[in-house]
Amino acid sequence: MSSYSSSARFDEARRVAIFGGTHGNEMSGVTLVNLWVKNGSEIQRKMVDTKPFITNPRAVEKCTRYVDTDLNRAFTPENLSALGEGDLPYEVQRAQEINRIFGPKGSPEAYDVIFDLHNTTSNMGCTLILESSKDYFNLQMMNYIKVTALRSYFCCVNIVLCDWFIAGLEVGPQPQGVLRSNIFEAMRVILKHALDFIELFNEGRTGVEFPTCTVEVFRVLERIDYPRDANGNIIAMVHPNLQDGDWEPLNPGDPMFLTFDGKTLHYQGSGTIYPTFINEAAYYEKQQAFVTTRRETLVASAIRKA
Repeated sequence: MSSYSSSARFDEARRVAIFGGTHGNEMSGVTLVNLWVKNGSEIQRKMVDTKPFITNPRAVEKCTRYVDTDLNRAFTPENLSALGEGDLPYEVQRAQEINRIFGPKGSPEAYDVIFDLHNTTSNMGCTLILESSKDYFNLQMMNYIKVTALRSYFCCVNIVLCDWFIAGLEVGPQPQGVLRSNIFEAMRVILKHALDFIELFNEGRTGVEFPTCTVEVFRVLERIDYPRDANGNIIAMVHPNLQDGDWEPLNPGDPMFLTFDGKTLHYQGSGTIYPTFINEAAYYEKQQAFVTTRRETLVASAIRKA
């Protein structure tokens, strides 16, 4: 989801994009976007133009995460301004094209809201990722999704605050290249509630449509790598007590890794953390076993239509 503004007054969110296939083997977003490209009635709302879009079609065709480089990490100022289109990695070319169609980011021509749909192999459930604690529009939207999804679908939604993730929606666990019906439906429900929120906000029939609220979030702290030998080879795996324990507290002294020869390595930090993206398959190449977070409560300012 793109950062919309930091003000308590907002223009209507008239143009919304839904990205699927940023990683070509994350099948829920790919399948939903292809479905909505053929028939978009499900995602249309009053006063909102919603555009579903496959962001990395070559990776989708090959059912692989990416072709040349990770598209989700390609939207840097350096890549977006790089010259020599034919010589650039495929995903950098796509990032430039997507920025031209839906941006430029931060400009008056940019789409108001962008949902980027992802799957994870980690046991994260439904997770909304936010870039800024002052992004009151998206905080209010995520709070609405969290409350409504829990009430209507018994779906627990976690909210992550992180300035080095591309904002979006992660739903798992789901293996790469596989489509699981429960994960598919959970993602579909989250998008429904998000679009409902935008429609309600745009209608703006009362003074303050969405009052001040408190939102529990998990703020990302750092990436933790697997233990390695002097040659850089992994020598341990995620401990069974930690595996699938996304969002559960990890306390000092708790088991964290299990070496291949059976030795338990314990968490040596000074306080409780909440790991997530535990043992994510796509992050082995990024030398990342999991991400640490801490729980916080944010206050989202009341918002109303300008």
